[in-house]
Amino acid sequence: MIRNFGNKLGLAWWAKIETDQPNTTYWFGPFITKRSLKENITTFLEDLSNEGSTNIKHSLVRCKKEEPLTV
Repeated sequence: MIRNFGNKLGLAWWAKIETDQPNTTYWFGPFITKRSLKENITTFLEDLSNEGSTNIKHSLVRCKKEEPLTV
């Protein structure tokens, strides 16, 4: 619940993840702290790689994010 509140205020941390195959942008979050995002992103990136995604790039962003979380 506190994550959703932080997100509404634009204080939440998100990872913006872009892949070439498929050509997709994923948003992973929200997280209260940048540290907790860093601790949890590895599993998500590994899952994308295991599913066949290529050229995976990511950046950590503090922002307000709403649907859609996959573009």
